[in-house]
Amino acid sequence: MADTTRMAPDRNRMKDVGIAGRFMRATEIDTRLLGMVAALAVIWIGFDIVSGGVFLTPRNLWNLSVQTSSVAVMATGMVLVIVSRNIDLSVGSLLGFLGVVMGAVQARYIPLPDYLGLGFDQPYTWIITLAVGIALGALIGGLQGLIIAFIEIPAFIVTLGGLLVWRGAAWWVASGQTIAPLDSTFQLIGGGALGSIGATWSWIVAAVFCVGIVLSIVNGRAQRRKFAFPLRPMWAEVTLASIGCAAVIGAVAVAVAYPWPVGIARRYAEANNIPWPEEGLFISTGIAIPVLIAIGVAVIMTFVATRTRFGRYVFALGGNPEAAILAGINTRKVTVLIFVAMGMLCAVSAAITTARLNAATNALGVLSELYVIAAAVIGGSSFAGGIGTIPGAVLGALIMQSLQSGMVLLRVDAPLQNIIVGIVLVVAVGIDTVYRRGKR
Repeated sequence: MADTTRMAPDRNRMKDVGIAGRFMRATEIDTRLLGMVAALAVIWIGFDIVSGGVFLTPRNLWNLSVQTSSVAVMATGMVLVIVSRNIDLSVGSLLGFLGVVMGAVQARYIPLPDYLGLGFDQPYTWIITLAVGIALGALIGGLQGLIIAFIEIPAFIVTLGGLLVWRGAAWWVASGQTIAPLDSTFQLIGGGALGSIGATWSWIVAAVFCVGIVLSIVNGRAQRRKFAFPLRPMWAEVTLASIGCAAVIGAVAVAVAYPWPVGIARRYAEANNIPWPEEGLFISTGIAIPVLIAIGVAVIMTFVATRTRFGRYVFALGGNPEAAILAGINTRKVTVLIFVAMGMLCAVSAAITTARLNAATNALGVLSELYVIAAAVIGGSSFAGGIGTIPGAVLGALIMQSLQSGMVLLRVDAPLQNIIVGIVLVVAVGIDTVYRRGKR
């Protein structure tokens, strides 16, 4: 009875709008996020038609998910940076620097005489490599944050300097050479046939995510009831759960539909004495490890941004810095921590990128800052500060990578790709400006 009473005013307001309006109000779906999904659908369908049906194949979509992972990881951190009214132009160069450092650690510094137990390709090599990369990323991010917060040099200038410094440092560490090969276990972080979890585990992951979606909606409804907030209609809750689960199942179905390449499958069959059938051996690739990493990072960063005191401080700082200071928030500490997180995420992205290529070069991450910033802005982060979402940034990263992947598929020249990406970035900021002006 209480649920019906609380929803009555909302039902009266819904009478004045159409079916679509009532659906949007009842489900509380973010119209901006819905617009991004629609834009992504148009991009995918358009590229599929122009490419003759090649774009929307399991192989291309699987590769697209892996390519998106690195940008998506950094975009989650860029959301906090932009929300706090800052910018980080150094992320691409920092990715390159951390990438060659991690490559050098496992290929040059860890290998020692075998009697010391520190030869190449040891079980713990990847752990040491990741620990060094993440620690160094945190240190560099913290250094930039300290300069911005305490010396009060604008973030644009500090990170622009970082863009140049860390790109030069990457060349210095690598000596202009390619560092390869990398540790075999470390390579799994980059994906590939062996860097995936297969069909069985992929469906287990899908089931876990579907259960998580349902529990999240149930918990949200319980919290609304606890604090006497208006409840969504039950059909709206069921619809949201169904849409979420359908999206997860569809994505996993695409991942398991992509088989191992024939050469790798044949070598696997020979190594395990498996007869090779005439039609070939179908071994499902499943979800790639870098995709799982990106999803895990997105979940953690969403929790940090929406459910922790630090996250609330970040949005308060971006919304009104003066009010945040008067409220007792240590804005300098918050700023430093934001850039520490950004540095650590750059290290994770560097690990994914170098592992995928099985090599580290000083050219890693060139122009990545463009894609990361564009992903965050397309995802709803406002340069005015105080507004941004992690899921939106991940979706923005997917849109940006879809554009690049489609253009590569159509053999569009690199200069023209940069032109199109630049136009998309300006249009995205323009749409954001118009959208927020209309909301006032």
